[in-house]
Amino acid sequence: MNIGEAVKERILELCREHDISVNKLSSMSGVTQSTVNNIVSGRNNSATVSTIKKLCDGLGITIEEFFNSELFRGLEQEIK
Repeated sequence: MNIGEAVKERILELCREHDISVNKLSSMSGVTQSTVNNIVSGRNNSATVSTIKKLCDGLGITIEEFFNSELFRGLEQEIK
């Protein structure tokens, strides 16, 4: 798994935990619906830290909580 896939899975996991849709997350966070949809569909594999921070703010969690997941442990090295 690479970082883009891990971010996508984490967003979907958090939406399930908070019982909200991806579209609801976009309105709660102020991130455009197309940006969030591109991340979770895999069309955008390089979400910015700023975007992730906005999503965290919308969910009421810290960026540390976002990355505190098994999904981010043992990621593939991006530069080979």
